[in-house]
Amino acid sequence: MKRLMIKSIVAAIALTSFGFATAQDIKDRTIKMNLNGPENHPAGPGMRKFAEVVAAKSGGKMKVNLFYNSTLGSDQAVVSSMKGGTVEAAVMNTGILATEAKELAIFDFPFLFGNEKEADALVDGPVGKKMHAKLEEKGLVGITYFELGFRQITNSKRPLLKVEDIDGLKLRVIPNPINVAWVKALGANPTPMPFPEVYGGLEQKAIDGQENPVSVIAANKFWEVQKNIALTNHQYNPQSVIFSKKVWDSYSAAEKKIIEEAAAEATVVQRKEARASVAANLELLKKNGMAVSEFSPAEVAKLRDKMKPVIAQFSASVGQPTVDEVMAELAKARK
Repeated sequence: MKRLMIKSIVAAIALTSFGFATAQDIKDRTIKMNLNGPENHPAGPGMRKFAEVVAAKSGGKMKVNLFYNSTLGSDQAVVSSMKGGTVEAAVMNTGILATEAKELAIFDFPFLFGNEKEADALVDGPVGKKMHAKLEEKGLVGITYFELGFRQITNSKRPLLKVEDIDGLKLRVIPNPINVAWVKALGANPTPMPFPEVYGGLEQKAIDGQENPVSVIAANKFWEVQKNIALTNHQYNPQSVIFSKKVWDSYSAAEKKIIEEAAAEATVVQRKEARASVAANLELLKKNGMAVSEFSPAEVAKLRDKMKPVIAQFSASVGQPTVDEVMAELAKARK
């Protein structure tokens, strides 16, 4: 009994000491977190949950300030600021980060994912972690993956019922090579453009259309400048939640743990809300006058065929071992 009491006292002292050390390791921190989209963007609920949990777990010592609508600059400018340590965190399309680590371009492969379950299995598994790890030598730390979702094509010219209907359209694309290539493969004219410029480009008729998930189209009120949406599901976008490595390396283990735990909780909330909002946002687009079209299975097959040379081309630049690893993980998820 005496020995048991002594062990209990020692354990209590150790626990108290650990708690004290952890508290001492949490400093007053202000974290700027950027999103190049509006507050009602699909990433919004995740960002707000992240800020809430960080504050709660740090006893209010760590505060996350959220910045929307490109307040801190374009994606490229924000990445540069993060490398320098003047911006701490951001949420952005994983494919955009292919300029930092070429392997991440695989997330922009057309028709890579069949559904959200497959996407979750890949990004939450060893491949997703390995992809984010490639950013560290570029001054960025990948924390988790939010979801932007499956992308659809909108335009102001005509309904898209056949693959040939895409021919000749001037479409805005995310500024990276694979997106330029797949739009060209469909006979359209790709126009790389930072997202903050898209609404203006559509309004001024500098571009005929663009492609984004339904939730983004709705959040940015693209119905005001676009008449048609085709549900093509041609790409699925994970969004990387990234942190400045320069800042991250200055944090204590306790602070890093708070960030990681908050990100994990935020990811669950963000994906759930993003998926739940798709049907409602599609109804909102219809209500505001957008005509919705879908390709028949035969047209989808034609679409996939036109993408095969693009996938082959970029498999070489991404690296065949990376492609093989991703495909093997997806094969497991499909069993």
